[in-house]
Amino acid sequence: PALAAGAARGWHLGTGPCRLTHLLWHCSVFAQALLVASGCCGTAWARWDPRSRRLAVAVWAAALLSAIPAALVSGVAAGTACVRRSVGILAPLYLLHLALCLCLLLLLPAGLLLAALAVPRLRASGAGPAWLLLGLWAPYAAGLAGEFLLQAGLLQPTCGSFEHFDIALGLSEGLGVLHCALGPLALLLARGCRRDAGVAGGC
Repeated sequence: PALAAGAARGWHLGTGPCRLTHLLWHCSVFAQALLVASGCCGTAWARWDPRSRRLAVAVWAAALLSAIPAALVSGVAAGTACVRRSVGILAPLYLLHLALCLCLLLLLPAGLLLAALAVPRLRASGAGPAWLLLGLWAPYAAGLAGEFLLQAGLLQPTCGSFEHFDIALGLSEGLGVLHCALGPLALLLARGCRRDAGVAGGC
């Protein structure tokens, strides 16, 4: 919401709050990706015990650390715009952020889907919500990769390609934000469905 308000009315809070907003946003997204992965690959979330509490702390700590590069590469442009990248496309910190996005938002859910298809036990344990993560965040991760290839000159830009790419990247970002609301709901529904299946013998 803060970034949306800043885009509509201009960002007047300075660089610090801009970076904090990006830190919290990416931390939340990365935490959901790690939550899906940990939920699909084990039964740690079956009950709230010391083991699951330690895992929760580890998930949020890993997500927070992974979000730090996103915060550091963001900044204020032209005094009134909080942008996600205020450094060069080849800046080491941005390359680290890009690699983390690709790993957590594209490669991780894709790997979970392949594992779920290959191992019936994982499919039965609730790898289904990974489809939601992949479907909603994969376009954004792929868009970041495409933007890097264009900005770095590895793809030949055409007339209007940068403008079209900015629009596509913004739309994919909005699509991904839907996961922040739908992801937890999908996990709860999947867990309730499994519980009902255990009682009724089907779902």
